[in-house]
Amino acid sequence: MAPGAQHTEGEGTGSRRTFLPNVDHRNKHYICGSCAAFTNIFMTFPVHKVLFRQQLFGVCASEALHQLQAEGLRNLYRGLLPPLLQKTTTVAIMFGLYEDLSHLLPRPTNAPELLTRSVAAVLAGTAEAALSPFERVQTLLQDPRHHSRFHNTAHTFSFLLRSEHGVLECYRGLVPILLRNGPSNALFFAFRGPLKELLPEAQGHATHLLSDFICGGLLGAFLGVMFYPLNVVKSRAQARVGGRFLTVRELLAIILKEREGRLTLLYRGVHLNYHRSILSWGIINATYELLLKLL
Repeated sequence: MAPGAQHTEGEGTGSRRTFLPNVDHRNKHYICGSCAAFTNIFMTFPVHKVLFRQQLFGVCASEALHQLQAEGLRNLYRGLLPPLLQKTTTVAIMFGLYEDLSHLLPRPTNAPELLTRSVAAVLAGTAEAALSPFERVQTLLQDPRHHSRFHNTAHTFSFLLRSEHGVLECYRGLVPILLRNGPSNALFFAFRGPLKELLPEAQGHATHLLSDFICGGLLGAFLGVMFYPLNVVKSRAQARVGGRFLTVRELLAIILKEREGRLTLLYRGVHLNYHRSILSWGIINATYELLLKLL
């Protein structure tokens, strides 16, 4: 089955589209992706905050939890709006633009369909990076060193736009995001269909939902581990305000020096990231496929 073939299950007869039946067929992949991301963000945001502290400061999970407890419940969902705005849009782009480009891109003679779909996935991932300023603001709002400096999303954007580099300051950390998004999208869509085929055949709605959760969760966890160092570099870059823009190599050298040159410390937090990715991408993939069946 081709990477996108499992979508056809949600495109059956009109009798199965009982939820928002008037939704344009061309838009439903965007809507399903956006709603799936919305569900995921609300359920996993506190876990992400613990992981962020580990990536930024290299602390263990218990210390990160202690920091959040000390800051109180009032600050637990501080910084929620940027990822909510960003993820609901980027995941919509990830699924929707991927589907559109898969059908619009010319397919060279004798070239496998996988090639066209991989190019579509990379382009969709690159388009997602246009919204990286939301990641930038989220990073600053979650960094406890900036709690007294930045009040909310609007204030942070205003500060960055009035800073030395203007709009470019909002895109600090763009390179590691580009290096992450395109390849991870291509791998996700390439293996999503084949991985589901390896699972026992689903017989009902509940087992289909479980299969989609397992498929998305395993892929998300694998890709999360693979690209984890880029996320560490991205977090470090986006936590800086002002000054010159450091390259990925320079940032990586700084991080390794601070962590005694040990690669194991570069991966600090990867276990939590692994479990969070299983939950996040399981929710996203299962919710997306479920909504496809309902539209």
